[in-house]
Amino acid sequence: MALATGSRSPDARRPRARLWMVFASVGLGAFVLALLGLVFLRLYDDQLVRQTESELISQGVVIAEVVRAGLRERVGEGYGLSAFVPPPAPLSAESGLRPVMPSLRASAPVLPAAEAPPRALLPVDAQVAPLGETLSALVTEVGRATLAGIRVVDFQGVVVASNHTDVGASLVAREEVRAALRGEPRSVLRQRFSTATDAPLASISRDAGVRVTVVLPVLEGRRVWGAVVLSRTPMTLAKAVYADRWNLSATGLVLLSVVALMSLAGAALVVRPVRALVRQTRDIAASAPEGFSPVAHPVVRELAELSESLAGMAVALRDRNQYIRSFAANVSHEFKTPLAAIQGAVELLRDSADQMSGEQRERFLANIDADARRLTRLVQRLLELARADSLVARPARTDVAPLLEALAERGRAEGLSVTVEPASAGHVLALPGEVLEDLLWQLVTNAAQHGGEGVHIQLEAQPGRVVVRDDGRGISEANRARVFDAFFTTAREKGGTGLGLTIGQSLLRAFGARLELLPDEGRGAAFAVVQEGAASVPATSGRFPR
Repeated sequence: MALATGSRSPDARRPRARLWMVFASVGLGAFVLALLGLVFLRLYDDQLVRQTESELISQGVVIAEVVRAGLRERVGEGYGLSAFVPPPAPLSAESGLRPVMPSLRASAPVLPAAEAPPRALLPVDAQVAPLGETLSALVTEVGRATLAGIRVVDFQGVVVASNHTDVGASLVAREEVRAALRGEPRSVLRQRFSTATDAPLASISRDAGVRVTVVLPVLEGRRVWGAVVLSRTPMTLAKAVYADRWNLSATGLVLLSVVALMSLAGAALVVRPVRALVRQTRDIAASAPEGFSPVAHPVVRELAELSESLAGMAVALRDRNQYIRSFAANVSHEFKTPLAAIQGAVELLRDSADQMSGEQRERFLANIDADARRLTRLVQRLLELARADSLVARPARTDVAPLLEALAERGRAEGLSVTVEPASAGHVLALPGEVLEDLLWQLVTNAAQHGGEGVHIQLEAQPGRVVVRDDGRGISEANRARVFDAFFTTAREKGGTGLGLTIGQSLLRAFGARLELLPDEGRGAAFAVVQEGAASVPATSGRFPR
């Protein structure tokens, strides 16, 4: 069954995501993926630099130990320099571990490229020179396997062994070498002299713009006997990606699948309900029954509310259309009878006026006048109904007690028996005074018109409502079901149009109130003007589609 305007679907209590939450989730997901990509690239770049640094540290530690073992056999106590920087403390007294941890990052400061070292002014230390040839052979073989540049310097910074041709050169001008000769391991990034052409991705050559340099001191207690200088170009991101292309491709496929799933989720949350709304609007345009029910399980709250509003609008339009058709049929019927009577009387007068007596002509003219007056009253009441339907309510409050006393005086002035049940002071209704007065007077005149001879009318102010009660003939059970129908009247011969209660109902609806026919108590009839939200006894409601 279609829902009325403003009503909710049966599953409206189910929690639904709002539309902004859907778009925020999709945007946040895309942002997180992009951020993860940037973090991955930065971490990957850092990892490449640290991987090269770790490799050089491991090589340098081994070579430094070889140098220290070789010098221990050739030098005496007091050889070398005093270390200004204390050696690193062991991780624990039991283990005695002193790891040299990599510390470089891709964002670390880059020092200028190292120029070719100059020849040393001092000769190689005589105690170290015999070890140089053996060490040169060792570092040359290591360099061939690791592709690293390796040099061993004495405590004066003079190269004693190298896999290059710079034995006898001085490296003391380099800050990292000076730090190592003070006893402090040092790792730095230096610019690299670029080659004419870049190496292919599949080659083992690296074409990064920097070189990682690691300098480890050769320590014997608190004495520095020399240092090991190692350098290597780190792997570039492009080469690393190429080398790890299959794993990265698999990762990319996973990310692509995640993005596809997010897109499908967005489609399920937004696109599917939107398409369902489009179908609903088409069904409404075609007057199909499906258009009068909200979309099932729209997930998003705004779309659910929109669908419910569309369904309510469709129901309201359908009811209004049915009301207009019924109203038009009733209006045409009400106008047809007096128009037919007027037309018949005019034709008779035109054809037979000369043969009629003055009394007959007067009777026909009186009928025409009565029917014309009835049409005038109908037009006037229809205009009043149109104004009531289009009335814009404004906040108002009316004190009921003085209004009821004024109505009773007005009724008694016209010969009616009207009394007022005493009302408490300060009893107010949220209705304009003129609207409440016109409606109550309509109920009073209806009671006088339909109640019979000697009918007594009583006005009562009750909490949240005003009751107009009479002790007349009452309303039959059949008529009680039709009393609020437009154009229904049992006093047509007295000029009744059957629109009074309909107009009153429309007026009250604009102010959030209603008109009720109270239950039959055995004699007379009772109508109540009830403020919405106020407690009332069971009644036959006078609600009508607008």
